[in-house]
Amino acid sequence: MQQSTGIASAFRWPPGWAARRRFPLFLSAALCDGKSGNGNRGGMNGSDFAYEIPGVVWRRDPRDALPLVLDSPHSGSSYPDDFSFCCPLSLLRRAEDAYVDELFDAAPEHGATLIAAVFPRSYLDVNRAADDLDPALLAGSLPDRLKPRPATRVGLVRRYAQPGVPIYDRKLQPDEVLARVERYHLPYHRTLDEACDRLHAQFGAVWHINCHSMPSTGSRAHGRKGEHGDFVLGDRDGTTCAPEFTEFVARTLRGMGYEVHVNDGYKGVELVRRQGRPHEQRHSLQIEVDRSLYMDQRTLEKHDGFEPLQADLAQLAQALRGFVAARI
Repeated sequence: MQQSTGIASAFRWPPGWAARRRFPLFLSAALCDGKSGNGNRGGMNGSDFAYEIPGVVWRRDPRDALPLVLDSPHSGSSYPDDFSFCCPLSLLRRAEDAYVDELFDAAPEHGATLIAAVFPRSYLDVNRAADDLDPALLAGSLPDRLKPRPATRVGLVRRYAQPGVPIYDRKLQPDEVLARVERYHLPYHRTLDEACDRLHAQFGAVWHINCHSMPSTGSRAHGRKGEHGDFVLGDRDGTTCAPEFTEFVARTLRGMGYEVHVNDGYKGVELVRRQGRPHEQRHSLQIEVDRSLYMDQRTLEKHDGFEPLQADLAQLAQALRGFVAARI
């Protein structure tokens, strides 16, 4: 796979389209302008600097950085004003990986850069390629240089909140989808690319963890685990990171008493595919945590398991610090 250069390598604007757009373009240079903000709900532990594009993405840098980056692409819960959904919000919110950014809040204390989306995945999923689109969702044709290439079941912009419940009562105009890509997909990928590229240039290697939560039939109140255990690690069948990275994370979590599966139902999608090039010392691993461990999946409220899980993930971050430091 070629070097990561942002999604421009896979997504190119048609001639003249950018000139007639009616909304601002986020430029990659904005990622290095030194402006700060605080888009993190979990505080600023162990971090001197916060970077934010309001409503889009935030990044927290550690005081003593290691080549370790964690990102939470699906924990956003700020719904854009132009998201004209017709389904109940309560159903739409079930797509959120609620509180995952908070679960990993301690990562910067242990040398990791932490990045998270602010907007919801049901609006646009940054863990999908820009051309992973269902043509049936669109009211017209996209530019010739962006041919829809449906690759996953849900895709970049999803049509249904759940089977049989459409999100929209109309088809979307191509310009609407292109605007979402430019305003949200591009800045998120540029933020992650810039962090990983900068640390790789400095240390000669980088380790990336893509953080998610998974719905399940589990009920911890009734002593029932979900169908995929407590955690699922995904390295796309050993292609996105060195085996020792997957094995280390699995061993650490199992040592805390968790049931950990590997590539079982959740193998990793676009973000680990793009970032993971182990032959270049760029290692990327997806981690899924069972939602029943920390929240009520019906109300989306945290339960008593949240703080113990958060504490265990802080221990994982500390262990990762030692793993990475021993290899640079």
